[in-house]
Amino acid sequence: GMSAFLRDFDLLFCKLFDGSRHDSGDPFQWGERMLAHYVANRVDPKTKTLIFSDGLTVPRTIELYQQFRGRCQLAFGIGTNLTNDLGYEPLQIVIKMIRCNDQPVAKLSDTPSKNMCEDEKYLAYLRQVFEIATPPAAAPAVVIPR
Repeated sequence: GMSAFLRDFDLLFCKLFDGSRHDSGDPFQWGERMLAHYVANRVDPKTKTLIFSDGLTVPRTIELYQQFRGRCQLAFGIGTNLTNDLGYEPLQIVIKMIRCNDQPVAKLSDTPSKNMCEDEKYLAYLRQVFEIATPPAAAPAVVIPR
């Protein structure tokens, strides 16, 4: 999740990267935390881009723009809800890497339903290393059987 990300996203990375992209969780809270993190690292947020793209609609994009305009650079990726205007429920098709060079890969998200990993032991290890609480039983990571 974001807390683990911010622990590693130190001054070097704050300066090195042009911005960051919201992936999950509340985009307003994420944006405020990201701007505060830049300030805490003595980096002017106005020089950084926040990219919002998680399930955006036009009204939500306008709300985000109104909250963050003038405080940073902004970019928005309105895909599904902009191009799917036929009245049908959009398919959620996302390709995620699960292994690389025969090693497990995990996605740990601020939205528990987006967590993904095929290796429970690796997932437990990552939760310990990054101090991430085990989610409630109702929202485990998606485990893909081999």
